[in-house]
Amino acid sequence: MESFLLIATVYLMTMVVAVPLSARLGLGSVLGYLISGILIGPVLGLAGSEGEMADLQHFAEFGVVMMLFLIGLELEPRALWAMRKKLVGLAGMQILGTVALLALVAMALNQTWQVALTLGMILSMSSTAIVLQTLSEKSLMQTAGGRNAFAVLLTQDIAVIPIIALMPLLATSVPMGAADDHGGAAFMHMLPGWAAALVTLAAVAAVVLIGQFLIRPAFRYVYSAKLNELDTALALLIVVGIASLMEVVGLSPALGTFLAGVMLAGSEFRHELEGQIAPFKGLLLGVFFITVGAGMDFGILAQHPVTVLGVTVVVIAIKAFVLYLIARTTGLRGRDRTLFTLSLAQAGEFGFVLISYAVSLAILPRPLAQGFLLVIALSMLATPLLFILSDFISRRIAEERASLPPDEIPDRQPIIVAGIGRFGQVVNRLVTMSGFETTVIDHDLKTIQLMRRFGFKGYFGDPTRPEILTAAGLDKARVLVAALDDPDANLRLIHYAREKRPDLVIIARARDRVDVYRLYAAKADHIVRESFDSSLRAGRYVLEHLGMSEYEASELETVFYRMDRASLRQLAEVWKPDIPLEENAEYIARARELNSQLETALSERFAHGPSAAPITGEAEDEAPEHGLVRQGRPGGR
Repeated sequence: MESFLLIATVYLMTMVVAVPLSARLGLGSVLGYLISGILIGPVLGLAGSEGEMADLQHFAEFGVVMMLFLIGLELEPRALWAMRKKLVGLAGMQILGTVALLALVAMALNQTWQVALTLGMILSMSSTAIVLQTLSEKSLMQTAGGRNAFAVLLTQDIAVIPIIALMPLLATSVPMGAADDHGGAAFMHMLPGWAAALVTLAAVAAVVLIGQFLIRPAFRYVYSAKLNELDTALALLIVVGIASLMEVVGLSPALGTFLAGVMLAGSEFRHELEGQIAPFKGLLLGVFFITVGAGMDFGILAQHPVTVLGVTVVVIAIKAFVLYLIARTTGLRGRDRTLFTLSLAQAGEFGFVLISYAVSLAILPRPLAQGFLLVIALSMLATPLLFILSDFISRRIAEERASLPPDEIPDRQPIIVAGIGRFGQVVNRLVTMSGFETTVIDHDLKTIQLMRRFGFKGYFGDPTRPEILTAAGLDKARVLVAALDDPDANLRLIHYAREKRPDLVIIARARDRVDVYRLYAAKADHIVRESFDSSLRAGRYVLEHLGMSEYEASELETVFYRMDRASLRQLAEVWKPDIPLEENAEYIARARELNSQLETALSERFAHGPSAAPITGEAEDEAPEHGLVRQGRPGGR
């Protein structure tokens, strides 16, 4: 007990010291966990004994299991069906291509075809835990590269089933004691092929039926007790119980919990389950990564540094090569192609389990297995560095595109739209479809090319460069729409345009309130908060569903809009660019006063009946004289 508490103290202390430092340095939490493990294991010797690491790793693997359960909760069966082409085609090509190339390399190095094929299957897996954690931290999950990477990882987890089923066929004999080490796997191995297949299908069917018909009534029964600890206990029971069932029949626990999560994706208890499981998932994943770092045998690396590092580099290079070919075939470009290629180039945590299984089946010699355990750990350790490399290559691609010669702009229209992303394209479509001509400029060549394919005219170039604006006709334009994605670039554009054309009407896109104040100081005429209109509409729908009529909800929306505009105009006057908002006492006091006025106005709006006159806000008449105040400056919507 004392040793356990000591180990727990060492692990937790290392986590809270090293991981925040790693995150501040931009390396991500995963690399911080791995470095923590290396420090307390191979470097300082505070942890990492074989027995201790085996016990901890089995415990920490539940972090991966819980992560797959939470992923399943995010995917309804219909979503999986919609992804079927990616799951079968994209990921199938990755697995088969990687297995084939790695097996050929292994056979060229005088390994038997059984060993070569086994190593190919083991190393074809990527690290679900590291990749998904890093994609989430970097907000890359919703990019095309992130979505395709997720599809491959999901298929790899599913592919563990046929890999486990195929491995016994590659074994020439099963050593004594295999059943003790891997009871479920050995049990499956002793069954005839048709019986093993039936057991597998029965286990999967049991998980589906439990998720569909048993968990919901169980949750209702436990929830009726109104005790939060019982909700947590049931959530853990679901994960641990299903994982245990899958282990008994020799299947992947992560796959079982993933299927259960998919079955519960449409459940009314989905968010409750997420809230109960997420803290355990994060902590156990951290412990898992620490055990990977602490368990790395640097003795083998010291004896054979060239071989171990060379094999690690070859594995990463082969996987990256296959992924790059797939990315080109499927049409991924630029940053998405780089992200897809490098994010999945490592080996995965399932490799530790599969190597142990292969040793128990006498497919892999133990010394060879020990070496490849280190290779897998080193490749996982390199993953955050691969993400950093991906960011660097993406920036270089962006810089190269920016250095391309801009298009010649033969026609100069009275309306210039700078930036044709998700905001600017809506503005441009409305204006052009209303019968007016625009000159569209954007520094993203891919976006301009896509725009042209749909029949819209646009020109490639950096709108913040004076010569580009001059070529676009800034000297004769009537309106400039500044809609660049980068707020700083947008601000530079407005400063230059206002300096050259004091009479030009400038309509600016703002990301948030602070951006509004900066654009106000730059003397933009109309400042539009990019999500303000949609947020107001969502709020109006909430009011309607709470019992208000459409008219009442619409009136309250209008009152809020007008008073918020007026208050924003007043707050812009007391905003100081060199003082953070939370330290600006005058700003905070004025904001609290204006919020109180707004709350009073909304609560009293229908106190005298819905026929009361609309409230416009006294600040509307007290706004500063410079600029087109009445037409929307500075806050707009």
